Amino acid sequence: MKRLIAVLAAVSLVAALFAVPALARTRSVSVRDNVFGPRSLTIKRNDTLVFRWRGDNPHNVVATRGPVKFRSSVKKSGTYRKKFTRRGLYRIICTIHQPNMRMTVRVR
Repeated sequence: MKRLIAVLAAVSLVAALFAVPALARTRSVSVRDNVFGPRSLTIKRNDTLVFRWRGDNPHNVVATRGPVKFRSSVKKSGTYRKKFTRRGLYRIICTIHQPNMRMTVRVR
């Protein structure tokens, strides 16, 4: 009986470890004319942000500070996806419309 309980516990632990990536979420950020929406966001490690262009002006998404730097191309429509695998505070701007067009993302 003890052996059966130990085997079931081990199987449950392995299943839980493989289920963790399934808990990751995808969140949406609007890239509108000269503003990100929302301006700040807290997400969990391994969550993905999808930046969606919603305005008429060209913009980009650039992480100027944080554990990982990244940069999208300049565009007027479409999306840019970024998976956040490292915890920390990210400062994101549009280099065309800085310093007013910025946001922060906290990854826990």
